[in-house]
Amino acid sequence: MAISSKVAVNPLPWVLGPDGFDLSPATVRAAVAGIAEAGFSAIHADVPENMPVPEYRALLEDHGVRPAPGYFGAYFDIPPDEVLALADAAKRHAAVQAELGLSEVFLASHLDPARITSPASGADFDPARLELVIDRIRIAAEAITSQGVTPCFHPHVGSLIETEYEIRTMLDSVGAAVLSFGPDTGHLFWAGIDPARIIADYAGRVGAVHLKDVHRKAAVRVREVKANYADATYREHVWTEPGRGDIDFDAIFTALPSSYDGWFVVEVDVPDLPTREQSTAASARWVAAQFRRERA
Repeated sequence: MAISSKVAVNPLPWVLGPDGFDLSPATVRAAVAGIAEAGFSAIHADVPENMPVPEYRALLEDHGVRPAPGYFGAYFDIPPDEVLALADAAKRHAAVQAELGLSEVFLASHLDPARITSPASGADFDPARLELVIDRIRIAAEAITSQGVTPCFHPHVGSLIETEYEIRTMLDSVGAAVLSFGPDTGHLFWAGIDPARIIADYAGRVGAVHLKDVHRKAAVRVREVKANYADATYREHVWTEPGRGDIDFDAIFTALPSSYDGWFVVEVDVPDLPTREQSTAASARWVAAQFRRERA
C-alpha cells in the first residue's frame, strides 16, 4: 500500500502529566509550537473548552499544522438516566470535529478503577457489564455518526474494553455502518494481542490508526510485579517512541488493506526519552523514515 500523507502526532507529552491533562490555551499553544518545530504537520485535535474553534484553527494554521482526528472518551457503564447526556456530549464533540473539517474521531472508554489497579489483565470481567457497555458505545457512536463524523473505536488498556475477547465482542455486536475500528497498536500489544492479526481481521472497518510502541520486557515486568497503570507508564516505561520498542510496524502496515487512506496518529503517552522535545523529535524522525517509502 502507498502510505498517505495523513500522519499526525498526539501532543500527550506536552499536555499530560501524573496529575492529569492540562488543556489550557497556554499549554495547547506550547504543544502546537513544539510539535511543529519537531517537524510534524498535523496534530490530534483537542480544542480547549474556553478556546473558540476558529481561534484553535488559526493557531494551527499559524504554525503550518492541520487538525487530525481527536478523541471522544466516556464512561459507558452508566445507568439509563445518564444516557441522554452521553449522547449529547458525543454529538457536541463530533460537531467540533466536523467544524475542523474532520470526518473521523477516535471513540474510547474511560479507565476503570479495577483495571487501573491491574492493567492488561481483564480485571473484574462481568459479561452483563460488557453487554451494557456495548449498548452505551452504540448510542454514542450513533450520536457521533449523526453529525457526519465516523467514530473509530479505540481499545485502551485499563478500560472496560481491554482484552481481545471484549474488543471482538464489541466490534461484532455493533454494526460497521455505525462504528469503525481505530486500533491502537500499543494498547493492543500491551494487552497481549497481536496488533497485525486483529487489524487484518477487521481491516475493512479500520478508519484511523494510533501508532504506539511498547517495550515487551516492561509489559511483562508490569504483570510480574503487579504494577498499576500509573507505575506501568511512568516508572516501568511500558511506552516508548515508535521504532524503539518491540512492535512490528511493517506487519501492521501490511495488515491494512491496500485501499486504506485514513489517518495515522503517532502517540507516546509518556516520553521514554528524557524530554518531551526529544521524544517528539524522535517520533518525527521515525515518521520521516517510515512514511517516505511506499509499501507494496
